[in-house]
Amino acid sequence: MKKISLLGATGSIGASTIEVVNAYSERFQIISLTFHSNIDKGRQLIEQLQPVYVGVGTVEMKEQLEKEYPAVRFGIGEAGMIEAAELPEVDVVLTAVSGSIGLRPTLAAIEAGKDIALANKETLVMAGEWVMAAAVRKGVSILPVDSEHSAIFQCLEGNQPCNNVKEIVITASGGSFRELSREELKEVTLEQALNHPNWAMGEKITIDSSTMVNKGLEVIEAHWLFNMTYDKIKVVLHRESTVHSMIVFRDGAYLAQLGPSDMREPIQYALTYPERLPMKNEKPFDLATMGALHFAPMDYERFPMLKLAYKVGKLGGGYPTVYNAANEVAVAAFISGKISYLQIEVFIIKAVDNHIEQQIITLDDVIKIDKETRNNVERWIEEEGNL
Repeated sequence: MKKISLLGATGSIGASTIEVVNAYSERFQIISLTFHSNIDKGRQLIEQLQPVYVGVGTVEMKEQLEKEYPAVRFGIGEAGMIEAAELPEVDVVLTAVSGSIGLRPTLAAIEAGKDIALANKETLVMAGEWVMAAAVRKGVSILPVDSEHSAIFQCLEGNQPCNNVKEIVITASGGSFRELSREELKEVTLEQALNHPNWAMGEKITIDSSTMVNKGLEVIEAHWLFNMTYDKIKVVLHRESTVHSMIVFRDGAYLAQLGPSDMREPIQYALTYPERLPMKNEKPFDLATMGALHFAPMDYERFPMLKLAYKVGKLGGGYPTVYNAANEVAVAAFISGKISYLQIEVFIIKAVDNHIEQQIITLDDVIKIDKETRNNVERWIEEEGNL
């Protein structure tokens, strides 16, 4: 029985993880979970999964749930996530939270000797150097849950790329606005941004997909996961999201991983690796009925945030943290109606341009840079933002 700590249980990745766990209840058990604010869904999960520990977003939620579920231990915020991940009986921590909040709990879990099923790409974007070094030092596995990184991991059969691998190719659907010009983006709405053509995801990641920031974060994450230089990480447009990613060997041969748009597959593989189990209630998938698959080169003028991601990734240090933090604040402002869609890009570019890099960067510096960037962007939005 593999015992799981699920951080971010009420989101889309959390829901898919619970489906996998329920499908193989004789093999998996969620013994701790966290959620931020969805208390109604949280109650359902507590009753369904019977965890021993639950982390919640506020003191009020903790006090209320303690009265309702006296047999369960509760924690609050980041400290609660860390405690959920560090429980002695936990074997693997699945980090399904969105944003930089996943960094400290992931590092704490690694230090506690837990394997990591990683769906929180921001952890490696901000602190890939320290996270991967800690994983090596503690002898734990970092198992990718993102469909693209899982695809590369599967093509590599769990190994690091050797001299035979020329490059890796990450596919991108193009997101909600892939058919629109830059001019047409000036008037798009939140409702339109949340209408992804292929995937059902949370609000932030759906918007990130449309701006291509999500793909930029994936490029930086791939750099750390697979120890590949940025010139060997390519992105291609692939509207069907059928080929999840590929590797290219030095003799020109391609090896690709294909499958339906179903996040249960990479989640299940991360939890069962190196074993494969049948997918319960699998989605129909038949190449013969698809007729054709389409690929196109990436247009970096149309998607400038992906171009910027390569830049900040190559610069390293605190730059990826600035890129990520500015995006998180700007996307939240767009969702709340404070700024327009294209202003997301404006504030990310401004944050990167205003960053002054130190010569030596530590993990504490990264966390400080993250906080300072958020404060700056929030201030700029109050001063400049407006639809």
